[in-house]
Amino acid sequence: MKKIDCSSCIVEVGNLELSSFPQLLTETYKDARKVIVVDENTHDFCLEYLLTVFPTLEEAEVILLPAGEENKVMEVCFQVLEALSEYGIVRSDLVITLGGGVVSDMGGFIASIYKRGLDCIHIPTSLLGMVDAALGGKTGIDLGSYKNQIGTFHNPKAVFVDQRFLASLPEEEWKSGFAEVLKHALIADKQEWERLIASKQNELFSDESVSQILEKSIAIKSQVVTEDPQENGKRKVLNFGHTIGHAIEGYYLELNRLSHGNCIALGMIAEAFLSNQKGTLNTEELNEVVQVMRALYPCPEDLLTGVSVMTELMKNDKKNDQLGVRICFLDRIGECSWNHLIDGNDIKMALNYLYQAYYKN
Repeated sequence: MKKIDCSSCIVEVGNLELSSFPQLLTETYKDARKVIVVDENTHDFCLEYLLTVFPTLEEAEVILLPAGEENKVMEVCFQVLEALSEYGIVRSDLVITLGGGVVSDMGGFIASIYKRGLDCIHIPTSLLGMVDAALGGKTGIDLGSYKNQIGTFHNPKAVFVDQRFLASLPEEEWKSGFAEVLKHALIADKQEWERLIASKQNELFSDESVSQILEKSIAIKSQVVTEDPQENGKRKVLNFGHTIGHAIEGYYLELNRLSHGNCIALGMIAEAFLSNQKGTLNTEELNEVVQVMRALYPCPEDLLTGVSVMTELMKNDKKNDQLGVRICFLDRIGECSWNHLIDGNDIKMALNYLYQAYYKN
């Protein structure tokens, strides 16, 4: 069992049955009522295992969320909050999230605001959840096309990462999470980036390699979060690719949905381009980033029809300040800086470059 400190939370990577999870259930939360938050996928594929192996959860209330980013909205949260009230859940009770990034984000948000805060434990079941969404205490829901515009900082009491849940993960979900794995390497560990891009896919997703990916990626994010829990400075590097990526995701949310990871990969190409244009990232490394992302993640052919809408979405990004849109730049592969100011012309150039990277003759 690998234990990693992530701010005030311990992340345990390994077999869930051998972790401290059973002890938490039978000792720390012995008298607490348990609420398990799942979506339609984890209800069908993961919940039975949890209820069978951990008898103390047999009496838990199960709350089923509709699957998909489009359901990560306040209306669904209100329904869950009303259910918690009807169940008579009190502040000493426990919320357990069992699912991917949407479940972690929503379940954590609901736990953070119900009666001014319930304890929660995250058991992520997707690669995205394991290396990103369940870590660091950020919770969030979307507001229209704006990603995670409403949210809180609410550290879980623990996060348990068991790769058994990845066994039935569709390829698209693997790729979505892998974009965040690549991001962590790009911003903090050149050696890990080189290892990842040199590996063949069948080698990359072997049990041994997945274990190494999880431990390394979780360690990178956890170190950054521990240094800056409230995102006042260095933690902002974790947003590399996300300002433009979230705008792309918001634009396509109702038109032709792209996965979160796909959008972040496209955002990383665009923001790497701006890094190069502003003189931080050399052209050779920019081309390397483009080559890797392009091989794994598609770009919509109608991308440029949404430039004006995406620009407006970026203008209201939650990471901005009074002066305008702020993004991260790669200084080189393995190093990242933050709080760089860009304008509408920069955004247009970056989106044009992104399109040309896929579709120029």
